[in-house]
Parts: sequence; structure tokens; C-alpha cells
Amino acid sequence: MSQRVTVITGASGVLGRAVADAALARGDLVAAIDFGAVERPDDAAWMGLGGVDLTDPAAAQAAMDAVAERFGRIDGLLNIAGGFVWQMTEGPLDGWNRMHRMNLETALNACRAALSHLSRVSQGRIVNVGAWGAVQAGAGMGAYAASKASVHRLTESLAEETKGTGLTVNAVLPSIIDTPANRADMPDADAASWVRPAELAAVMLFLASDAASAVTGALVPVRGRV
Repeated sequence: MSQRVTVITGASGVLGRAVADAALARGDLVAAIDFGAVERPDDAAWMGLGGVDLTDPAAAQAAMDAVAERFGRIDGLLNIAGGFVWQMTEGPLDGWNRMHRMNLETALNACRAALSHLSRVSQGRIVNVGAWGAVQAGAGMGAYAASKASVHRLTESLAEETKGTGLTVNAVLPSIIDTPANRADMPDADAASWVRPAELAAVMLFLASDAASAVTGALVPVRGRV
């Protein structure tokens, strides 16, 4: 088989960059999609699509179609786009709506837009990013956890809908990812127990590989030592 074509949403974030670097290192052709700018210039193995609002189904479809036109197909979709807000339940309703848009709608629209392209390859892969914090939500985590729990259910449902094909659909459930933002927000926490982006990237790329052909509908905890 020729090089895998891997689409990464949220590719300009800390985790997105780690996954993109690992995908390039294993020889993938990478399409990097982000709402913000994609600063790496295009080359033979890299396509950057910045300014893409994945909460807009039409924008998501246009991005996936552009990837397929450039590389000829899509083999894998890794949905990393999303966000986090901490607020108590009585906080502004906008926080709940924002989490729904950023976490569920981006993944849903990307999946829907990529499906027609993934159906044309024999071993298509979708890997979503859920959250261990959505398994049992803590105080102030309701909006975020509800949106990520919806990603879990989307993953399971789409896996059932496509299990008669070669497509697999799985999700990783990280705890706290070791990022500069998380270290700044939690300066007294034990960051050594958190999940490093490269560790999470390795699990995601395994699920997006031929070796994981027997795994679909799985919600894989990647908790570090949390």
C-alpha cells in the first residue's frame, strides 16, 4: 500500500502538532486542519488548511474534499479539534453551547464529511478524542463532560453503523494532557503524572494503523498516572 493519507483536525494545538509530527515520522501524508492558522508551509507530504470552522458542515465538507483532491483519498481522520471550559452548572448557558459546538459538532461534521472518502479505501480509520473526565464528571466539569460524553456516544454509534465495512471508529480518553496551558492553570499539580502529548499521539496512531483492524467502537483510557 502507498503512504496513508491522514487528516488531523485541531492540528495547530499542542496535541495536534504532536500527532502530526508522529504521523509524518511514520511516513504518512498529512492534511492539517485548524480553525486558526497552519504555519507549516505545504510540501509533498503536508497540506495545511487554516481558517476552517468545523462547526459549519459546509466548511468541513469543503476541507475534506480539498484533501481528497490533493492526495487522491483519505485513509484516516484524527479528530483533535475541541476545547475546554470550567464552570459551575449555574454558570452562563453559553459555556454549555460552546462546548457542544467545539467538541461534538466539530467531530460530527468532520466524520460526516470524511465518510464518503473513507468508504473508498479498504482500511479507513477514525479516531476521536473523548475525555476520561466525561466518564464521571467533577464539579465545574458538566459542560465539558457532557460534550465529550456525546463524542463517546458518537464514536460507538458510528462504529456500529460501519462495522460491516473495513472502517474502524474509536476514541481515546485522556486524563490531563501535559501542555503549557495546563501547567499554567495548575501550577501546584504533579505534572509528571499527566499524559504527555507524544504518548497520546502514539495510541491514536496505533488505532489509525492497519494493526488495529480488529478494534472498533472502543473508548480507550489514556490516563497516564492520574
